[in-house]
Amino acid sequence: MHHQSQPKLISGNANLSLARAISRRVSMSRGMSVGLVDARVERFADQEIFVEVYENVRGEDMFIVQSTSNPANDNLMELLIMADALRRSSASRVTGVLPYFGYARQDRRAKARTPISAKLVANMIAASGIDRVLTMDLHAAQIQGFFDIPVDNLYASPVFALDIRHKFKKKLDKVTVVSPDVGGVARARELASRIGCALAIVDKRREKAGEVAEMTVIGDVAGQTCIIVDDICDTAGTLVKAADTLLGEGAKEVHAYITHGVLSGPAVGRITNSAMKSLVITDSIEPSEEVKKADNIRIVPTAPMFAQAILNIWNGTSVSSLFNHEALEAIYEGTY
Repeated sequence: MHHQSQPKLISGNANLSLARAISRRVSMSRGMSVGLVDARVERFADQEIFVEVYENVRGEDMFIVQSTSNPANDNLMELLIMADALRRSSASRVTGVLPYFGYARQDRRAKARTPISAKLVANMIAASGIDRVLTMDLHAAQIQGFFDIPVDNLYASPVFALDIRHKFKKKLDKVTVVSPDVGGVARARELASRIGCALAIVDKRREKAGEVAEMTVIGDVAGQTCIIVDDICDTAGTLVKAADTLLGEGAKEVHAYITHGVLSGPAVGRITNSAMKSLVITDSIEPSEEVKKADNIRIVPTAPMFAQAILNIWNGTSVSSLFNHEALEAIYEGTY
């Protein structure tokens, strides 16, 4: 058990609203105010990042909340420089809380003379003085092995399961969970088993990066409410085409549950104009005003889960208890 009276949270500029929500949840659980540590994280005129921590953090258990989302390089550098500032200020332990871990899609060499950038980023994070990482829905589970420090990878599927049970409670027998590609089958199967429904797969063939040539549905979706589940939605091209393919196979309606709403470029417009009834994302990435205004995009909060995980790490208790939707039900009480 730590001698500190409470964990200390600090945030970069990537997702301040989530960091504040986490600090509120930690305060509620602790029965005392656990605000974000006062610091400035800003740019010099030449865009170099500068960090100054205004509070004493000597001997403290520090948690840096910072998604490495767009602009990925700026947010990653903020994380590394904040970690260095805390290390040099004699913090006893530094945990990087990365709700979204950028560069995760570069996790292997798909062809010759290409980098494995996810491994490089893992090396940089460990070298900056971060002792452990807390993240959610890594693009590939093996990325945990890229780190030589402990990595706790939380899952959005228990939170999604709660949401689906609430939103579709009268027609769960008519719900089919769909993986938008063969690589995401394990994620989709896991969610399907949580809510006790059928599973289908959309098999896609790519001609070149960013373009999908053809899609085939494996499984019977006729008359079903289809829920596409995936970890990342970037330009939404694949997602919208998968929804059209499912409707073409006789699906009654299509919804999507995606952990990380990257939503680059034309994504929001594509989703708004698509045949999909709704897209549900988490707030792992700070949603833009365009995303907030979109009628068929809904955001579920991750602060209750991250706050509990931070308290469990600080207390030295199990984080894997949060993989269970029954355990999360108590944490999310009042949200649904």
